[in-house]
Amino acid sequence: MARTKRKFFSLGGMPNTIGAIDCTHVHIQAPHSREWEYVNRKGRHSINVQLVGNADLVVTNCVVRWPGSVHDARILRASRLFQKLQQTTPDGILLGDSGYPLLPWLMTPFATVTNDSQQRYNSVHATTRGTIERLNGVIKRRFACLNYLRVEPQKACHIICACIVLHNIAQTRRVPLQEALINGPPCAEVPDLLPPPPLQPDLPAGRAVRNAVVNLYFSN
Repeated sequence: MARTKRKFFSLGGMPNTIGAIDCTHVHIQAPHSREWEYVNRKGRHSINVQLVGNADLVVTNCVVRWPGSVHDARILRASRLFQKLQQTTPDGILLGDSGYPLLPWLMTPFATVTNDSQQRYNSVHATTRGTIERLNGVIKRRFACLNYLRVEPQKACHIICACIVLHNIAQTRRVPLQEALINGPPCAEVPDLLPPPPLQPDLPAGRAVRNAVVNLYFSN
């Protein structure tokens, strides 16, 4: 845990970070049953996969079971990870985008910046959270099948889980990758032309933690 925090801190100065969370859509063929549930905001059929990753681009937690129409925040709230961290606050924080709620253990960016300290926080938050976007890109480039699975949802979920496990083995064993694969931009996605999902509520306890982080690490 201490090593993970040091590695994240070295990326830009975000303290006490133990992981970054995001969801990624794996496109599938139109299923034969309950087809409409799998249509995501971009109009494509998909599985919405929740990933938590560390600074070494290793997946430390995943949820692979939800149709593409389900929002990221709902997947989080229904997960065992959420239940565990709500019951026992971890010694560290996760970083998520504005599609997630602000919680004592889940830091999101400021939706409206009112001072330089908040701007610095947002900038470092974006840089550090970029690890999960790179992780998503690496997995999809390492396993090209994840760009489109021509199978039914249940089998698609099994394939996705297998790819995640194999990716972690490759990362921990330091299987060589092309330099562009590690440092390049995330895997190309279909441009999102729709308005973003509504912002999630900022809980008072989450605001208190985020304000403390800003005051301690990002104020002049």
